[in-house]
Amino acid sequence: MVAATDAVIAIFEFYRIINKKNTVMKMLGKALTLLLAVMATLAADAQQKLTWSVDFGTVFENREGDNYYSPDQTIFFTRLSPEVGLSMLDGMHNIAGGVSWIQPVGNGWRDYKLCPTLYYSYESPTWRLAVGMLPRTMLLEEMHTVLLSDSMRYWQPNIRGVLLQYVKPKGFFELSLDWRSLQTDTQREAFNVNFNGRWNPCGALLVGGRVQLNHLAKSSSDYEDQGVNDDITVNPYVGLNLSHRSALDSLEIKAGPIINIERDRRYDDGWHVPCGVLVDAVAEWRRLGIKETFYAGKNLYPLYPRYGSLLNMGDPNYQAKLYSRTDVYAYIFRNKYVDFRASLDFHYTKEAFTFWQNLTVRVFIGKR
Repeated sequence: MVAATDAVIAIFEFYRIINKKNTVMKMLGKALTLLLAVMATLAADAQQKLTWSVDFGTVFENREGDNYYSPDQTIFFTRLSPEVGLSMLDGMHNIAGGVSWIQPVGNGWRDYKLCPTLYYSYESPTWRLAVGMLPRTMLLEEMHTVLLSDSMRYWQPNIRGVLLQYVKPKGFFELSLDWRSLQTDTQREAFNVNFNGRWNPCGALLVGGRVQLNHLAKSSSDYEDQGVNDDITVNPYVGLNLSHRSALDSLEIKAGPIINIERDRRYDDGWHVPCGVLVDAVAEWRRLGIKETFYAGKNLYPLYPRYGSLLNMGDPNYQAKLYSRTDVYAYIFRNKYVDFRASLDFHYTKEAFTFWQNLTVRVFIGKR
C-alpha cells in the first residue's frame, strides 16, 4: 500500500508540473494523470501490479529523386508514446492505456497528431492476444513494405482492432484486424485483415507467407462518386536462414510469388489480378547491414491512381514492373534501451531513381 501511496504523490507532482505547459501538454497530462491515479489505486491489491513504459522515436528522412511514384520531401518528426497499465494474475492478463503524440519538427506545436492507445492483452507461453488500440510494435515481425509503406507506418503507429499471435521455438503466426477508418458522413469505412507466419521445419529452411484482405467501403452519405473496393494480397515464400552457417551475424534470404487481386465495384471493370515475384535478403555484420527487396512482375496496384493509400497502403513503387530497394545501414547505438540507425536507401525502377537518407532513433524503457 505504501508503494501505491508514493505513486499517487508522484502522479500529482507530475500533474502540477505539466499543467503549466502548452495546451496540448495539459491535455496529455490530465489524461495520463487520471489514468495513473486509477491504476495506482488498483495496484494496491497484491494480485495486481502497476506497469508503465515510455517509447520515444525520432525520424529524419530526406527523399530525393525523379519524383515519379512518390514525391521528393523531407520527413522530420518526433513521437512520444507513454503508456501505463495494470498487470494481473502473474502477468497473464493486462490492461494498458496511453497516447502516441507525433510532432513534426520545425513547425512549433502545429500539425501534431494524437493517437489514443487503450487495450487488453493476454499472454501465455504460446498464445498472445490483444484487443483495442494497440501499438504496432507488438507485431512479431514488421509489416512488409508491399503491405505498409514507411510513410504509413510513421503516421499510423497503432493497430485498431485485434492481434492474435502463436509463438513456438520453430516459428510463429500472427493475425490482425486493423479497423483503420469508421464509417461517418464524411469518412469511408476501411479495414484490413493481415496474416503473417513463418516456420523453420529443419536446418536452415524457412517456409512462410503473408495474406492481406483490404476493404474500402463508402461513407454513410453514399456519395455517387464512391464505390466498394476489394484488395487481396497473397505472398507465400521459401527461404534460408544462414546466420549460423556464415561469418556474418545475420544472413537470410526469402523468395516467392505474390498476387494482388483488386476490383472497384463502382466502375465494375472486373477483377485485376497482377502478379510477380518478391525477393528479400538481409545481411548484418557487427554494426553494419544491407537489405535488398526486389520485385518483378505486373503493376501490383492498378487502382492506386484512383484511391492512393486509402486502398493500397504499400509503397507506391510497387506500381512498377521492376522495383529494387537497397538499404545500406549502420547502427550508431544499439543496446537494451536505444536503437539509433543511419541508412542510405536506393530505390530503382525503370521510370525513376530515388535516394533516401535516413536517421532513426528509438528509445524504449519499460516492459514490452
